[in-house]
Amino acid sequence: MNDRTCIVTREGGSVDDMIRFVASPDGTVVADLKRTLPGRGCWVKAERRYIDEAVKRKLFPRALKANVTVPEDFGLVVDQMLVKFALGSFGLARKAGVVVTGAAKVDSAIRNGTAMVVLHAFEAAEDGVRKLDQARRSVVYAGGPDIPALSLFESSEMDLALGGVNVIHAAVLKGKAAAGFVKRAWLLQHFRDGLTDLADAKAATAAKETETE
Repeated sequence: MNDRTCIVTREGGSVDDMIRFVASPDGTVVADLKRTLPGRGCWVKAERRYIDEAVKRKLFPRALKANVTVPEDFGLVVDQMLVKFALGSFGLARKAGVVVTGAAKVDSAIRNGTAMVVLHAFEAAEDGVRKLDQARRSVVYAGGPDIPALSLFESSEMDLALGGVNVIHAAVLKGKAAAGFVKRAWLLQHFRDGLTDLADAKAATAAKETETE
């Protein structure tokens, strides 16, 4: 088996579009998100549905050649790991000074072209999201970039990552310090909906990095 072949679809691909799994010393399967854990690994396309299918078809023990334990809700477990993975980078981006919060500051970052991606908490009111969507559309209408907006976290999760209170809207600003978070945010989005084109997302991220050099 090619070490970059999805054990579910049997299709090859870039490691950036897949998640590596290994058997831990205690006999459970763990997601090796940083691809640094030792031992035999297997790969699954980075979409929740493929994780669920691998569990249902009992593919992990076969691929890892080990009698490993896999929880039935493993797809949810991986989702939660990806959330923590992304939020860790979100906090680092804040420390680097490339995160702004609050509807007014996010609106300003959109309109002045410094926003790389906009984030709305799950609890965000429709009116607040609509107003920021209007700002995003106005930038596109004026010939500017189509700034993506994602809804990936609960407000409490954003609060914890940023050390703030009741964070509902945030914007990650252009710059190399934001690249790590943006890539992990797109991975989480893709994992959940399977629609985001990771190649396009990575190309857009690289283009924005170039703009700031």
